[in-house]
This record gives sequence, C-alpha cells and structure tokens, in this order.
Amino acid sequence: MAERNLDDLNAVARAMVAPGKGILAADESTGTIKKRFDSISVESTEDNRRDYRELLFRTETAMREHISGVILFDETIRQKAADGTPLTKLITDAGSIPGIKVDKGAKPLPFAPGEKVTEGLDGLRERLAEYYELGARFAKWRAVIDIGRDGDVTIPSADCLRTNMHALGRYAALCQEANIVPIVEPEVLMDGDHDIDRCFEVTAAGLRLLYDELFIQRVALEGTILKPNMIVPGKKAKTQATSEEIAEKTVKCFRETVPAAVPGIVFLSGGQSEREATENLNTMNKMYKDEMPWSLSFSYGRALQASALDAWKGQAGNVAAAQRAFDHRAKMNGLAQQGAWSEAVEDAA
Repeated sequence: MAERNLDDLNAVARAMVAPGKGILAADESTGTIKKRFDSISVESTEDNRRDYRELLFRTETAMREHISGVILFDETIRQKAADGTPLTKLITDAGSIPGIKVDKGAKPLPFAPGEKVTEGLDGLRERLAEYYELGARFAKWRAVIDIGRDGDVTIPSADCLRTNMHALGRYAALCQEANIVPIVEPEVLMDGDHDIDRCFEVTAAGLRLLYDELFIQRVALEGTILKPNMIVPGKKAKTQATSEEIAEKTVKCFRETVPAAVPGIVFLSGGQSEREATENLNTMNKMYKDEMPWSLSFSYGRALQASALDAWKGQAGNVAAAQRAFDHRAKMNGLAQQGAWSEAVEDAA
C-alpha cells in the first residue's frame, strides 16, 4: 500500500481552488444526463454523451483560465474523443485536473421514512486504485440531506445526519489512502418550504458531525475540499432571501463549523439559476474575502452548462455557439470567485 503523500494532496487541493478558477461538475449519471438531453430533444447515446462532454473540454479559454478540475462519471473517464484522444488528456492538456464521482447514489435509509443514505463503499478501495491509473487525482461523494416532515416526524433525523457523515468520512479516508483528494459533499437540499434559518441549523449540524468523523478517521484536512450548499431558504418558502442575506448566513455558518486547515470550499448550485449561483458566490467573496481562511469557489453542473446545452441541441453546427455559452459562464464564475463580477459585466460580455 502506497503511503499517503500529504504534500501532493495539498498541492492538488490548492490547485482546485486557484484564483479565478473552479470545478466543472460533468459527472451526471446516465439517468440524469438523459433527462438533460430529453429537455433539448437529443437521444442519450454513448456517442452523444461523448460529443457533448468533448465540446466542453475543448473550450480552450474556459478550460485554461477558469476551470481547475472536472468531475467525471465512470463512463466518461474511460471515453476517447472522436479523434481517439482520451477525454482525460483533453482535460490535462488544458491545465485542468481530472476527477471522478465514486458514490453509487442515495438509497432509502432503513426505518427513516423520507430519508436517504449514500451507498458505494463496497469495493471502493479497488475502484480508487483503478481511477488513479486512469488519471483521476480527486474524487467526489455526495450525501443528500432533506429538510421537512414525514407525518409527525421532523427530518433530517440524527440517524440520517450521522450515517451520511460517517460514510463521507470512510470515503475520504479511502481516497487519501489512494493519494486522491476527496471532495466531501453534504448537500442540504433546497426543496421544501423551510426558512433560511432552518437551512443554517441543519447545515451547521451536518458540518459539525462531518468534521468529527474526518478527525476520528484520521483524514488530513489539508488534502480535502468541501462541497456544500449555500445557506438559502427552501424554494417553496414564503420569504426568499437577498444575495447579501445568503452571503452573510453562509459565511457565518462556515466560520462556525469548517476548520481553517481546509484549503477551499466549492459550492454546488443546488437548483439555483446560472445568474443566481454566480451572484451569490460573488457577493460572498466581495463582502467577506479578507475574513475567510479558505478560498470560496464553485463546483457547478447546471449553473455552468445550462446555456451551453441549450445552444448545442445535439447539432455539430452548434458546437461553436455552445462553447461560447460555456466560456461566458466559466468567465463569469471565475470573476465571482474573486468578487469581481457585476450585472454590468455580465450583460456587457
């Protein structure tokens, strides 16, 4: 067994949150990307999935200047471009880092109606070794935490939080054993009618348990990245929040729960629109950048890809337009990572 190389893990983690850069989440499962393709009336074949990801990875300016890493799905990390070049080589040639989604999805948690636990630990050590050989230098595991009620029961339960954070700890330790940086993703969903303070409460509780587990399981925080939700009210909440309120509560939550040893925090977009995700990230960095011990960046899927997917529509003749759309969103989020985005810049670009 290779010894954990903390210097290498830390170097990769820091590169993942380099100034002006963030992560492209291109790890949609086959089922999820089928839904995305259905929305533009494109059949979800292996070749179409390959072609779509290839156009993103060949968007030179975005990949070189604004994308530090790309999270891949198992199918994608093994694929080659139309000209035979491995997709991982397109990523590394652009100066970006290949990563891999390793969880097997969220499944019902026994005796906890309405709650889920993420599976995929069985055989993970062997899969990580293979992914390392395929070029992956970081990985991702997503836990799903819902807020609400199931009958008379308020969720999330202590069982749900503890079980998911324990699994994230086991996953992270196995990653570092394989010299792969773990992205730990405890996502509190924004579905429901809960207010912003309830989101704060649940997110903080989950993060405290997460960092307890990482400590117990001897995970070196310097070689990890956190991928959380922003602190936002549920989509059905009567009162929505301003970008300034979201920034204030999100930064407060993390300052109370996330150790300074963590190199960076990369947000998931969690159902926000492209512009909302950019604006909220920008507001945090503009208001609080000098007060935070870690870098705040992005790890967006739909919030980086929605416009590009719509422009592409599965047509080879639309590749250039799709790349322009992806390049624009990558640039806007790169500015937001530095607190330099504005509506004027967005509209003028």
